[in-house]
Amino acid sequence: MIELILVVLILAALAGLVIPYLAEARDKANNARAMEEIRGLEIDISTYFAGHGEYPASLGEIGRGTLEDPWGNLYHYLLIQGGGDGVGGARKDRFVVPLNSDYDLYSAGKDGESASPLTASVSQDDIIRAGDGAFVGLASEY
Repeated sequence: MIELILVVLILAALAGLVIPYLAEARDKANNARAMEEIRGLEIDISTYFAGHGEYPASLGEIGRGTLEDPWGNLYHYLLIQGGGDGVGGARKDRFVVPLNSDYDLYSAGKDGESASPLTASVSQDDIIRAGDGAFVGLASEY
């Protein structure tokens, strides 16, 4: 009986060590998927721009308005270049400089919450597009 209890305790200890690594691996995989989907959306938006001479007003115009990020939330798209209704809501870096000059495209990340400046704590897990597409990744790494 004591041997059985020892085996169970050892297995519980091993599980306690492995579970955090599995959660971290899942988070990294979700982040990578969101980055790839944003890159795919960039291609769709560029294709639309090449055919129409302007950026789409929404992701719905390119048939991707219902695309959800790995956490089940819709991707956020804001047209900046050429006007649009939401130009004032452009994402900004820690120096309060807009991230992009053409359009903002991002996932609100694991927590599903976001704020315009990247310095906000709710924005740190966002997967963002910045530098007009030169950077796609975690807001905390930009």
